[in-house]
Amino acid sequence: MSALPSTTLSSPSSSSWPDRTAALDWAQATDDLHTQGHAVLPQLLSAVECTALAGLYRHAGPPLFRNRVVMQRHGFGLGEYQYFSYPLPEVVAGLRDALYAHLQPIANQWNAAIGMDVRYPAQHADFIARCHAAGQLRPTPLLLQYAPGDYNCLHQDLYGEHVFPLQVAILLSEPGSDFTGGEFVLTEQRPRMQSRAEVVPLRRGDAVAFAVHHRPVQGTRGTYRVNLRHGVSRVRSGQRHTVGIIFHDAQ
Repeated sequence: MSALPSTTLSSPSSSSWPDRTAALDWAQATDDLHTQGHAVLPQLLSAVECTALAGLYRHAGPPLFRNRVVMQRHGFGLGEYQYFSYPLPEVVAGLRDALYAHLQPIANQWNAAIGMDVRYPAQHADFIARCHAAGQLRPTPLLLQYAPGDYNCLHQDLYGEHVFPLQVAILLSEPGSDFTGGEFVLTEQRPRMQSRAEVVPLRRGDAVAFAVHHRPVQGTRGTYRVNLRHGVSRVRSGQRHTVGIIFHDAQ
């Protein structure tokens, strides 16, 4: 295996992730998450950062990745992904901490609304310590790769007892140029109603924050839970890379 270039593991501005994420329109994102269960965070990464992150995929296995999953072997779809190892690349670790700080208040509001007693600490490190104390020790951020014909079945990223109810995916490839098809898809399963599907349009560098499992919805008879699943439609041409940032660790 070729040596892993250290320059690809970090961004020159990795120390500025709190500032960069703070500059996003969190008022709009919060409203979108409350009303529709997802929010687009535009141009979170530059084209150069996207290319560097996508390029990490070819460095299979340790020390960068802990596990490679071929989706077809497990009935997950077609395509593959790799889970990062600790220590995470600086860009992934920086974004994980910085994004959590903005999503944590929303997560606590959601749990309160649906009557769950679990609350999430202000610092991501404290939440990870909670996961590790419960035996959830394996990092969950991952890098996904799709080729023509690949897709990701609708699913939920639940890895143990401790689950943070929001996650983020960042598109690293340019639609229409690097690939066609491969749309990010969300479905909501509403009580006593048919499921609702939504395609979320993304450009390279855009992120989407969305519900991992369920979210609260205000109905005429009070608040109820709506279950969500996410996936990726069939890639028709080219190659598509995505980085997924999940805030809880796995057993």
